[in-house]
Amino acid sequence: MGASASAYLAGAVLGAIFFGWLTDVLGRKRLFFITLGVYLLATAATAFSPDYFFYAVFRFLTGAGIGGEYAAINSAIQELIPARYRGRTDLAINGSFWVGAALGSVGSSVLLSPGFLPPDLGWRFAFGIGAVIGLVVLLFRRALPESPRWLLLHGHTAEADRIVANIEHRARVHPEAPRIPARIRLRVREHASNLLDLALTLFKHYPRRAVLGLVLMASQAFCYNAIFFTYALVLDRFFGVTAEKVGLYLLPFSISNFIGPLALGWLFDRWGRKPMISGTYALTGLLLGATAYWFEEGSLSATSMTVAFSCVFFFASAAASSAYLTVSESFPVEVRALAIAVFYAFGTALGGIAAPWVFGSLIGTGNPGAIGGGYLFGAGLMICAALVEVWLGVAAERKALEEVATPLSSA
Repeated sequence: MGASASAYLAGAVLGAIFFGWLTDVLGRKRLFFITLGVYLLATAATAFSPDYFFYAVFRFLTGAGIGGEYAAINSAIQELIPARYRGRTDLAINGSFWVGAALGSVGSSVLLSPGFLPPDLGWRFAFGIGAVIGLVVLLFRRALPESPRWLLLHGHTAEADRIVANIEHRARVHPEAPRIPARIRLRVREHASNLLDLALTLFKHYPRRAVLGLVLMASQAFCYNAIFFTYALVLDRFFGVTAEKVGLYLLPFSISNFIGPLALGWLFDRWGRKPMISGTYALTGLLLGATAYWFEEGSLSATSMTVAFSCVFFFASAAASSAYLTVSESFPVEVRALAIAVFYAFGTALGGIAAPWVFGSLIGTGNPGAIGGGYLFGAGLMICAALVEVWLGVAAERKALEEVATPLSSA
């Protein structure tokens, strides 16, 4: 189980870089459909896996589609949402991942119930339903416009004007409403952004932001991938929870992960990025450390550990979403999607790919001290990330993206 999760994450890393580059080249909207299409086909194929090898391959391809989704979605959020709502919107949309996780928890509990379906078919139907739900998302995405910022950058001025005018009309914005006073003249990009553009951005113009983004991404990736992908194993190994009941324990875990960004998101715009990002990372680390101690002491049951993790990830979910928020608004529009992809890829590679396999091995020992030590290590990473945010954080709240990071193409 741990190895298949690592295969999924490896696909997410490579898919993020490739599709992130394509997002900057072809536009945000086109990649919405390409990445979702990859996810749909790979998830459907997983349902028909003839053996473990093909199962791992299809999970790898599913991860590639999801990795590309992060780049396309987060860049579009930043470039379409007003500055005063950007933080809460980004957190809410990234947190909506857990709505699907909650539905999956309930669905798996039903489909894997003894006697409901043959054992070799229940899990296949679970993946098949995931693909069907993706088709519904595909229909909704047809209503999303292309990013006006991306269109301007590539010389499509008339289409950008038309999209903005339509948005203003629907929002009932009148011509006399206040406008951002700054004007920026852009050169039309004659070539696609590449890794050289990104390297100049990260290492020459914004090296402090590059360090910050990598630390935030890697710490949350380790914390999430180590715990979430192996929690079913913990429930089975240490508490004797059977497979068909695991989903019931993952349900409150998923609900807490969704509610956290919704409840805290507005504070990222009101109080600011630095206090909220550092605060959510620090609280996650402290609560996870306490949970690790209680687990090692044998003070937790399956129910109380689920409650403890639900409290931990109420804050961890907001913290993880804020990592994507930081990366996606801290760099210029020309390399925004590629920057999101690279930080997601390197953060996941450093903190996430090996985590499920390592934690799976620790769980396999049957020693609570071993897995508790792993949880403590994750807690330490989150607290260190909080300190880095205090040191290097960017006060991007309520600012236009061009004010936070000047476009590379500005004249």
